[in-house]
Amino acid sequence: MSPEPKQDDEKGRGPSQASQLVALAREKFDHFMSEDGRPYAVKKDGPNTVYALRGKAGLRSLLARMYTDAHGGSVPSQSALADAMTVLEGQAAEAEPRHLALRVARHQDRIVVDLATPEGRCVSIGPDGWRRQSTAPVLFRRSGAMKPLPEPISDGDGLAKLRDLLNTDEEGFHLLVAWLVASFIPDLPHPILTFRGEQGTGKSYAAKMVIGIVDPSGAPKRTAPRDIKAWATQAFNSWALCLDNVSIIPDWLSDALCRAVTGDGIVDRALYTDDDVVVLEFRRVLAMTTIDAGALAGDLAERLVTIELHTIPDAKRREENEMDQAYADAHAAILASLFDLLAEVLKVLPDVVLTERPRMADFARILAAVDKVQGWKTMDSYKASARDAVADVLDGEPFAQAVVALVDGAGPEGLTLTTQQILDSVAAPDKLPKKWPKDSTRAGGQLKRLAPALRTIGIEVDDSQRGPAPKRQRLYKLTASADRRCETASTASIGAEKGAVTSGNSMDAEMDAVASTPRPEQLGVDAVDAEMDAGRAVVSIPRTVSDQHVSPAMDARDAMDAGMQQLSNAAPGYGRSLNRSASLCASCREPFEPYEPGQTTHPGCEAAA
Repeated sequence: MSPEPKQDDEKGRGPSQASQLVALAREKFDHFMSEDGRPYAVKKDGPNTVYALRGKAGLRSLLARMYTDAHGGSVPSQSALADAMTVLEGQAAEAEPRHLALRVARHQDRIVVDLATPEGRCVSIGPDGWRRQSTAPVLFRRSGAMKPLPEPISDGDGLAKLRDLLNTDEEGFHLLVAWLVASFIPDLPHPILTFRGEQGTGKSYAAKMVIGIVDPSGAPKRTAPRDIKAWATQAFNSWALCLDNVSIIPDWLSDALCRAVTGDGIVDRALYTDDDVVVLEFRRVLAMTTIDAGALAGDLAERLVTIELHTIPDAKRREENEMDQAYADAHAAILASLFDLLAEVLKVLPDVVLTERPRMADFARILAAVDKVQGWKTMDSYKASARDAVADVLDGEPFAQAVVALVDGAGPEGLTLTTQQILDSVAAPDKLPKKWPKDSTRAGGQLKRLAPALRTIGIEVDDSQRGPAPKRQRLYKLTASADRRCETASTASIGAEKGAVTSGNSMDAEMDAVASTPRPEQLGVDAVDAEMDAGRAVVSIPRTVSDQHVSPAMDARDAMDAGMQQLSNAAPGYGRSLNRSASLCASCREPFEPYEPGQTTHPGCEAAA
């Protein structure tokens, strides 16, 4: 005979639905707060997968189903569920906060990847290799945007199978593989993977595959969010996500992407409250596809890893169904090969020391470890990619280009100027572009913002000095590095060589000079004729490459050419000779340019005499 149910009140009624729901939840689940102040529950005898208390999904719906199963199909009311959640949230607030992970987590010296299966299976990767586990040693939370990962299976060379699905070059593929390895390491900033190429290069499909390897989702590609709240919701619920077909990046999104790379926290008002807030904390693995992202902010450009995709010829283009099947068949092998490489990287990583630490130094250290294991040069590719991105930024900044030209024209000591002096010294276009600073204050702000990009191309910006009292104005010291000065000098030398006179063209110079030498009967021509003669005295430009290799040494004919050219410049009325100064004729007292040493009389007066 079963015991009588415990009475809930003086009228002899049984326990309320809310009370039964609370008792059931306490029996089956542990309740706690996450580190960001959100209440969760985890099964006492199940996988380490947590359920959120807030919202209609999560523990609320699970508890309702469990109650219905235990009470012969009786359904709890919404008010009873709401009352039960309030009580359980109070219980969670008294427990010690716990850390929750999304898709990947660090556990001691190993990395744990949640396969997001209902059973809670995971993969544990360490310096000694990887292995599948039935239960994760850490707590994972999940979202509606996540899909399960296949269990990795060692089936041939998974990286080679991935290579067959992408149409980039070897350098780009190696950099992509290194980025994928880093994407499974949770506690470091990950640069934004950027697929760039013209239409028909398969950017969107490549991004879908790559994000699916790391964090499968029903929507691996997203459109650019409309505001910061929409962005925070997307980023909080996915470990890896991609912004597809980005044509321009507004300032607020550029800042949000930078913060998501290094770690971000966004405060929002809690649902159904006026003064309570929730904090969404995240550090994410991001990707985007673009033909040209437009003028990027310098800090965002330094956080990009760009993979160039090539145009796919029509004869080699594959149907999407075929690509989907090939990707699905290769996914498990690709994961296994990536985990093999990740294990090797974790093994050698303690011994990797960077002599130079670029921006995103933690990621660069992973690249160095990949290079050590594979014998690749992903570090060099990453540095080149960063320089190209910075160059693109500077190309879109007219003021930056003017500053670069100003510094390149200065000597080794550089320039030390106020922002107003810089504004006055740079070559400003006739019509000032929108981004051109309107005053010295804005010029200083732009210099500070552009300083990291300028340093990347070899121009140092130091604003630590002050001018003399009483104004004590901030001084900017702009100097070009030795490498940049050598590069600039080399470029100028090449340009000079292309425009230099060659002995192969000496006959042209000789004939032009002779043709322009004044004869006595031509000395009275008007200024127009003189200008035409002067134009013919210009040395001809080299016409062929072979001309530049004939008789480089100066011979008698070259000397004669120089003398004839000098005579042609001395014709009366030219007024542009750089070799002689004008004199007054001893006869007519008119100015003239002597073309023989000691000549004191105008040639016309001399002929008349």
